[in-house]
Amino acid sequence: MKILTKGKYYGVQELEKSFKGIVLSQYNYNGPGGKTDWHYHENPYFWFILNGNMMDCNKKEKTLCPSGSLMFINWQEVHYGSKHSKNASGFHLEFQKDWFANNGVDLDLLEGSKLIQNPQVHFLFAKLYYELIHSDQYNEVTVEVLLLQICDVLNGLVETNTKNIPNWVNDLKELLHFDTSTLSLQYLSDQLGVHPVHISRAAPKYLSTSLGDYVRQQKIKKAIPLLLDPKNSLTKIAYLTGFSDQSHFNRVFKSYFNMNPSFYRKKMNKK
Repeated sequence: MKILTKGKYYGVQELEKSFKGIVLSQYNYNGPGGKTDWHYHENPYFWFILNGNMMDCNKKEKTLCPSGSLMFINWQEVHYGSKHSKNASGFHLEFQKDWFANNGVDLDLLEGSKLIQNPQVHFLFAKLYYELIHSDQYNEVTVEVLLLQICDVLNGLVETNTKNIPNWVNDLKELLHFDTSTLSLQYLSDQLGVHPVHISRAAPKYLSTSLGDYVRQQKIKKAIPLLLDPKNSLTKIAYLTGFSDQSHFNRVFKSYFNMNPSFYRKKMNKK
C-alpha cells in the first residue's frame, strides 16, 4: 500500500507554502488517467476542489466532489481518487500531527473522512486559498489565525452533533445546503412546519451563527469556484448563487473579503 508523505499528492503541484507544521498546496489533475492507486497519507488533510468533478473512494463509500466541495481525509484512511471531468484542480491543507498538540487541538476532532457542508468552513478556506496565492509579510500570522478559526468552528460542529437536536434542524441544514429557492425565513418556516421566530432563535445554537449570516456564507461558498472560472460573468454568478442582483452580490462579498468580487477574481487569476 502506497503512503504519500508530507506535501505529496497525485497530480502536478502548482504551488506550495509551509507554515509551522502545516502545508498549503495546489495541484492540477489534468494528466492522463482518471483514477489513482489505493493509498493513504502520512498526515490528515482537507481537500478543496477548485475546478472540475472529483470522487473520493474509501472502503465504506464513494463521495462525489464537484467544484467547490470540501473533503476532510484523515491520515489512516485508505482511499483512492478518481476524476470525472476533463480538467480538475484542488487546494490541500495538510496538518503534521504535532501541529494539533502544539495548538491544543484534539487530533480526533474529525474521525475518518467526510464531506464538510458548513459554509463557515468553506468561507475560511477561501481565505486560506487567497493566502496561498499571494505572498506578503502577513501571510504566516493570517494563516495561523484562520487555522484556529477553522478548528473552533469544526469543534463547535462536533459538539453540536453529539447533542440531541430536533429532527427539523437536520431538515433545515438540508434546505440551506441544497435548496436553490430564495431562502427566506418564511419559506423555511413553510417547508419545515416550524414557526419563523423559533427557527431564528434556534439557528445560532445549531449553526454557530445567525441564520442570515449562515445563508449569506452559503451563497459566498457557492460563488468562490464560479469566480475562478473567467467564463462566468458576475451577473451570472449573482443569479446562480441566489443574490437579488450583481450589486447585492458585490456588497455581501466585500463585507466578507474586504474587496469586491471583480478585484478578487483579478488577483486570483494572477497566480
